[in-house]
Amino acid sequence: MKKEKNVVSIEERMPQLKERRKKKAARQLIFYLILLSLLIGIVIYLQSPLSHVRYVEVKGDEDLTKSEVKEVSGITGTSNLWGIDPAAVSDKIKGLPEVSSTEVRRTLTGGIEISLEEKRRIAYVKVEEQFAPILEDGTILGDALVENPGGDAPIFYGFPDNKHLTKLAKELNSLPASVSNLISEIHWMDEDERDRVRLYMSDGYTVIASVRQFSEKMPSYPSIVSQLDPDAEGVIHVGVGTYFESYAGGDKEQLETEEEQGNIPSEESPQEREEEG
Repeated sequence: MKKEKNVVSIEERMPQLKERRKKKAARQLIFYLILLSLLIGIVIYLQSPLSHVRYVEVKGDEDLTKSEVKEVSGITGTSNLWGIDPAAVSDKIKGLPEVSSTEVRRTLTGGIEISLEEKRRIAYVKVEEQFAPILEDGTILGDALVENPGGDAPIFYGFPDNKHLTKLAKELNSLPASVSNLISEIHWMDEDERDRVRLYMSDGYTVIASVRQFSEKMPSYPSIVSQLDPDAEGVIHVGVGTYFESYAGGDKEQLETEEEQGNIPSEESPQEREEEG
């Protein structure tokens, strides 16, 4: 005997189907209402003062002032926090000649943090009665003149053009601080065509050196001075050959750089070294 199948008529299922459809429609309506409310809330937030930048914090500034950096960034208290492009702001700040790198980011407390690294001021050059800072890449800050450099970096005098000045600035930047801090003044020597400079050191010595070999030879300065009589007065010539020329006259005293103290003999005579100097 065949089993009879339970057949449920459409009329009997209609109430259940209608109820399911109502619940589904209700869930969809609630979802869209929540989504619409969120969108309206976001629009209201973005148009209200709640979305404004609460503060701008500048880190890493040394010679630049915080107000200068903030002004260049273009960010104010009415700027929209989410309308700010950190990369675009960073590019603006990197347009300052003093800035070597920068990073801009939003904070969780509704602010903007600007972190930057400045190029070192490694020297000054006299401009009329004031002094212009020189950055590590040779850039002269003509808009940042100071009346008194303060002795934190050497002063350049008499350079014929910015090309030679920039070259020496880059060489100077390569020196260890223990040597560069001893240099008080650097004068261009214009009695011949060779790119020589005269240095006045804070320890009382005078040095004549070549711009082309400046960063190569000057790191040996402390070792060179250690070989001299503390009471000796004269000029230290640093170049292909290194020697001391006393103000009192007499023979020139041959000196050794740190490399030469490794018992590597010099192949040049004192006369040749004098001609090179």
